[in-house]
Amino acid sequence: MSIIETLGLSIDSPFAIPSAPNYRPESWPPAPDWPVVIDAEGKVVSRWGDSIWRLDPWAKKSMTLNFGDGPVKKTAEPISPTNANLLRIIIGWWLYGPYGARGYRSLKARFDQMRRLFVLCEEEGIVASELNRFPRVCERIPSFLLSSRQTEFLTLMHELYESRKAIGFTLLDSSSLTRLAALFPPHQTAQTPYIPPRIWRYQVSRLRECLDDFLAHREQVEACYRFCVDAYNHNDSFSVDGYSGNFPPFSWNPNQNIGARTGHQFYGAFAETAKRFGIFDLLKRWINSDSELRVNTLTSYLKLVGRAGLAYILNFSLMRVEEAWSLRAGCLQIERDKSFGNIFLLRGKTTKTKSDGDALWVTSSSVEVAINAMEVISLFRAEATTQDKKDDLDGRFFIEYSLEPWVSGRFKRNTSIRPAITPYADVLNQYAKLFDVEQLRITPQDLKSARLATPTLPDEYKVGAIWPLAWHQLRRTGAVNMQASGLVSDASLQYQLKHATRAMCLYYGQNHSQIRLEEKAHTLYVRTMYETLGRELQQLTSERFASPHGDKRKAEIVRLLSPEDAKKMISLAKKGTVACRQILLGVCTSREPCPYGGIDNIAHCGGGDSKDAKPCSDVLYDPSQLEVVDGLERILKERMATAQDGSPLMESLRAQQRSAENYRRVIGGENGR
Repeated sequence: MSIIETLGLSIDSPFAIPSAPNYRPESWPPAPDWPVVIDAEGKVVSRWGDSIWRLDPWAKKSMTLNFGDGPVKKTAEPISPTNANLLRIIIGWWLYGPYGARGYRSLKARFDQMRRLFVLCEEEGIVASELNRFPRVCERIPSFLLSSRQTEFLTLMHELYESRKAIGFTLLDSSSLTRLAALFPPHQTAQTPYIPPRIWRYQVSRLRECLDDFLAHREQVEACYRFCVDAYNHNDSFSVDGYSGNFPPFSWNPNQNIGARTGHQFYGAFAETAKRFGIFDLLKRWINSDSELRVNTLTSYLKLVGRAGLAYILNFSLMRVEEAWSLRAGCLQIERDKSFGNIFLLRGKTTKTKSDGDALWVTSSSVEVAINAMEVISLFRAEATTQDKKDDLDGRFFIEYSLEPWVSGRFKRNTSIRPAITPYADVLNQYAKLFDVEQLRITPQDLKSARLATPTLPDEYKVGAIWPLAWHQLRRTGAVNMQASGLVSDASLQYQLKHATRAMCLYYGQNHSQIRLEEKAHTLYVRTMYETLGRELQQLTSERFASPHGDKRKAEIVRLLSPEDAKKMISLAKKGTVACRQILLGVCTSREPCPYGGIDNIAHCGGGDSKDAKPCSDVLYDPSQLEVVDGLERILKERMATAQDGSPLMESLRAQQRSAENYRRVIGGENGR
């Protein structure tokens, strides 16, 4: 078989099909006029010999590969034509060869690493195909590679070496790769920070408040929006001789005389229109505006609600921001399960593999609020600013460019390219009324909670500093908050997961569903589950926890645990050798599901289920739960006041009260009270 027969475009795109004119090159390397990238209309976007390849049709946004042999740009170092041609062959091999990149991001990442190598060759005045002969130059390679990318770089270089005959030249041979690997220091992967519970709850509550506020005023917002669009379209439809310029309907000092003569309509300041439609206070409440409201404030508000919806979804799913950014109308599915009730799923496209082009993420039922808000906005904005029929609006992206008549530069937008993702921190800066930054300031307890889940927390996270929220933190924090589903009983899981309740158990823990969820999200969830459990196990050896049966019993429980060795704890958790699940009185270390409860009933945990019973041998009491137990006792007293004496309910309530008293005696002794 010739090399040509083995080639084929691997990129995941509806345009990359065997019948496409750019699917398989006619020669290797291809001729300079070979079409590499073709758009939906069949137009050639980039050819092999171009100094810049534009990947826009594949990425749905602006993305380029600059080979450096064209006009010099400040953002890209120049590369000689000889080396640029060698770089094209390598990137072309990663497009058409057996190791072809499926995703445009993967191709871009490979290109960026390889380009740095070719820039190094340029600086040293050598041709890249002769790099093997210059070991001192090779020693400089680690200087431009991120430590997290070094293993990936070695893998790519090894693939190129194995394919040297097909490619036509060698960059580094096996001995050079061995020497290079020895130069790379061991890489310590830094975990994504876990958002402390207090800060996490605050940002979630504000996001929900923003979404609820919009839905409560959705009709007024939509009516005002449509009125404004119609007003602009009306004025733009008049072509008047003798008058030049635009005639915006919302102006500070409208010239009614001009309007009377020309047919244009003027409504004064936009603030008056906002008041008339009942959304003036809504806009002032959420958009930071020192001066009187303008019509652009309405667009800013709609964008805010969209970003709030995005953040809310990320808080209650394990999606990457790129995946949530590409969600469309109709993405929420509700599966009816006979045993577990309604289970909420998000359908979208993962950013990693071709096989997960139609992936599912299990989510909380509360996400329906965010989906509803984003769908409402995307539909009425699309109806008002496009010529599409209503039937064609299903499946539209939630997040699109602003194309209202009052938005400057709207005609220059390439709507076939998706808007760039806005960092979470930028959302906070742009919409100052969304969060109170003082509520994001790190307290000692916040830092303690964060370090428990992320021991490698950078120094910038310190008491008194503002917590730097980021999209990827929501994914990591969600995974931590959903942990332990496979290791606890269903009742315990329902307590742990709060919003997600039993749906997470069904999908992530017991795997009862036949639906294939997004693989990377599931992997992250399971890995984090064990990491978090390992951290909890480390705490059990501290003086904070006490056994109601004394120090000897606690020593038996924690004999396998090491407070210094997190990896060992994670390994023990994975093997099921030890267990740790939160209960009202502290933690339960039993490896078997508890038939007595422990979450909503503590009768057995504290030995209150009979007058001469002893507390459970697997329980460790936690004094920090005292406030929770206080609340439970108040509820017990209220219910006992109305329960029938001698009834099973009364006996159950009294049993729990005895357990709470036993708990108090033990922790009182431990604390010297």
